[in-house]
Amino acid sequence: MKVAIVHYWLVNMRGGEKVLEALLELFPGADIFTHVYDPKSMPESIKAHKVHTSYIQKLPFAKRMYQKYMPLMPNALSGFNLQNYDLIISSESGPAKGVVPNPDAYHICYCHSPMRYLWDMYHEYFRKSNPIIRFFMKRLIPSLRLWDICSANMVDLFIANSGYVAKRIRRYYNREAEVVYPPVDVAKFISVERKPKDFYLFFGQLADYKRADIAIEACITSGRKLVVAGAGARASEKKRYEKSGGISFTGRISEEEMRELYASARALIFPGIEDFGIIPVEANAAGCPVIAFRKGGVLDTIKENVTGLFFDEQTPASLVKALDQFESLEEQFRDRAPFTAHVQQFSREVFREKILGIVAKTTSLEKSERPH
Repeated sequence: MKVAIVHYWLVNMRGGEKVLEALLELFPGADIFTHVYDPKSMPESIKAHKVHTSYIQKLPFAKRMYQKYMPLMPNALSGFNLQNYDLIISSESGPAKGVVPNPDAYHICYCHSPMRYLWDMYHEYFRKSNPIIRFFMKRLIPSLRLWDICSANMVDLFIANSGYVAKRIRRYYNREAEVVYPPVDVAKFISVERKPKDFYLFFGQLADYKRADIAIEACITSGRKLVVAGAGARASEKKRYEKSGGISFTGRISEEEMRELYASARALIFPGIEDFGIIPVEANAAGCPVIAFRKGGVLDTIKENVTGLFFDEQTPASLVKALDQFESLEEQFRDRAPFTAHVQQFSREVFREKILGIVAKTTSLEKSERPH
């Protein structure tokens, strides 16, 4: 079976690229199709494959400004010739699923998220854009939404990375999706020895939607210590927050430092909304409880009162109440066994089994339905 994997862009290693890496392990002979490719940012596991790029690759500053070229990507996908492939797997978060397979091929879309800037986060992106970008957004987004809906009809089967994403696929594309959680290297964190200290942890790139501000304000007002780990903090914000005495910023950290923080934090605070969210799973694998806003992928990944707690409003005050509740129940989160049992469903092995099972089932069904 000849396999093509279509990924939106390959310019850094984040959650979507980790899924691609796992898919390539399952299909070692697969070819990759993507809009923009920066081999310097990719591991050998990806560079070992043949990578085809769209004409976006040749546009000025494409490796840095690839998202600015998003309106051109639907057209660019039409340039990919997939007629010789039996199985197409599109990895969708940016434009990827709109390729044209041959009539006998089977097209599976692993959807990390319907494109947020077209749908549920459109107004937020619009509000934060400059007047020139807003001008083009008003004129281009309606047609891109139509293309996005039409391209969903080219997909034989949708796979969502969480129940949250499956609901959004149903809303925007009127399609059902099977849920297969992304692969997390849980074994790497299960071996961590827990030694909790007196601080909470916020971990992740400091983008606005991750809402580090909620964790920081909650800890400042309640007199708790917080370690903020991840790149992206503005110098002015760091200086202002660090004056409180309880907030510290680590900047970008190594994998070993990340394991150490999971081991020693009282709990991870997760105030943003993620489609899945690998960080809470890693924290739980290390035995670290998670206190999360009750929306998004954490509804799949956190087992309430077993591996963490939820707060119901995306505000510092609501988080402070959850922190108070956690500290009154902290002793019940000491046992590692429930954490270890819970995170097994997010392992690479389970991902592998489910994807191979779906491919085997769908391709055999497709063959049985074709005329002999």
